[in-house]
Amino acid sequence: MNRFAYLPIVALLSTAAWAAPETFVIDQNHTLPRFSYNHMGFSTQLSRFDKASGKIVYDPEAHTGSVDVTIDMTSVDTGNDSLNEHLQGPDFFDTAKYPTATFKSTIVKFVNGVPASIEGNLTIKGITKPVTLTVTSFKHAMNPMFKKDEIGADATTTIKRSNFGAGKYVPLVGDEVTLTIPVEAFKE
Repeated sequence: MNRFAYLPIVALLSTAAWAAPETFVIDQNHTLPRFSYNHMGFSTQLSRFDKASGKIVYDPEAHTGSVDVTIDMTSVDTGNDSLNEHLQGPDFFDTAKYPTATFKSTIVKFVNGVPASIEGNLTIKGITKPVTLTVTSFKHAMNPMFKKDEIGADATTTIKRSNFGAGKYVPLVGDEVTLTIPVEAFKE
């Protein structure tokens, strides 16, 4: 066989190596998951969690990826210390038994070359349910301050808290909770 017969194989292997998935580690300073719910019909309350960690695998060439996020439920921040303690109790998050919540993707769907939705499993209080996060923004670029490859996104979904064993005061306090995960992650 002549040596030129190997060129297409070498080119294919070179392309495959170039398009390998990349792993990004979540930036804990800029990944603060939020949740909002209707409070007795008077207002929409917005709170957040101050600690989240995890990894994102992203392959823009193959249009694939994965997301693995852990939220420290003890870091709930409503702006009110007594409400934070109440939410960590057995009626809601029960952080003594379940200090973390997790989201693990099963499939990332791309539209026009960028992630558009992420299907996966959300676990709160030891209860796992499938959810779909809608990606409302996405960016992959060099971070101008840190000079590191970075991805960032905003993703949202709506769940029923009663499905996760946190249904105290339903329907007086809304059962539907909107989860929003603003995430930034640096290449490993």
